[in-house]
Amino acid sequence: MGRKGFEFMNMSMVVAVEITLVQCLCMWWCSTGSKVPAIIVFGDSSVDSGNNNFIPTMARSNFAPYGRDFMGGNPTGRFSNGRIAPDYISEAFGLKKAIPAYLDPAYNISDFATGVCFASAGTGFDNATAKVADVIPLWKEVEYYKEYQEKLRSYLGDEKANERLREALYLVSIGTNDFLENYYVLPERRCEFKTVEEYEDFLIGLAENFFKEIYGLGARKISLTGLPPMGCLPLERAINVLEYHDCVEWYNNVALEFNGKLGWLVTKLNKDLPGLQLVDANAYDIMLQIITQPSRFGFEVAGRGCCGTGRFEMGFMCDPKSPFTCKDANKLYFGMLHHQQKQVK
Repeated sequence: MGRKGFEFMNMSMVVAVEITLVQCLCMWWCSTGSKVPAIIVFGDSSVDSGNNNFIPTMARSNFAPYGRDFMGGNPTGRFSNGRIAPDYISEAFGLKKAIPAYLDPAYNISDFATGVCFASAGTGFDNATAKVADVIPLWKEVEYYKEYQEKLRSYLGDEKANERLREALYLVSIGTNDFLENYYVLPERRCEFKTVEEYEDFLIGLAENFFKEIYGLGARKISLTGLPPMGCLPLERAINVLEYHDCVEWYNNVALEFNGKLGWLVTKLNKDLPGLQLVDANAYDIMLQIITQPSRFGFEVAGRGCCGTGRFEMGFMCDPKSPFTCKDANKLYFGMLHHQQKQVK
């Protein structure tokens, strides 16, 4: 047996983490008077604003009760009951309140000129991770970005477009699926990389290549979000029966170790690439604080998802008519977390 898991977020959880990210980013750029004319997003379900709606995959959230607290109450493909972190960050920089998905045909280059999302739920640094749920691999996100650049130059002209691409803020949030949906679930990578430390180093190499590539394409201001306390995600706790559904500490230790390597990479790239401003916007600590002390931050529950029973976090349970779907997502830290599927490998 194997499992697919796509971790989804409560809007209140997003706001809590987003406050930390905005403070970090504003201290970096706002204090220097730098302008941010656009927000450009790469990553996984934590920042996907709906691209998976337009590819043949099961990893979608384009149905109720998703989006019930979004503008208009519509499910947009965001894995949340409301807006996600890039939306809030965009608004904090005086731009639009919601960043559109690049593959959504309802939008065009005039909409994307101040913000665009290439992220795909279920993807990772590792191309093999994207194959698990047939989603967009990171290399393809970059190809879409190149296509976007050409459209932007046709729309604004070369000089203005290149300036916008250079001054834009790039948000990157990715990596959790590489461990929880690939390395620890499927045998191929574990056969190739005998220890998780070796796999981490492999991912760091992929991450370095990614950042160098988008740097070569003009990106200069980049925020990298590391791994969350992934052992405390609802599904991981649900199946941790022997430890009474507590957080899986060794998953958290892997996240900490990998985040440390990402921090090393940030330092290295800032030194090696002239003009690069890569920020390590690590939200691990604040997320763990909220998970371990939810009442301190205004939450009642931090151990299960809005669409789960506390024992199983399954996608089919996230339905407006399901008795297991919570009435008030704001009470749960992982309020609109769902879509945990099981399948035979």
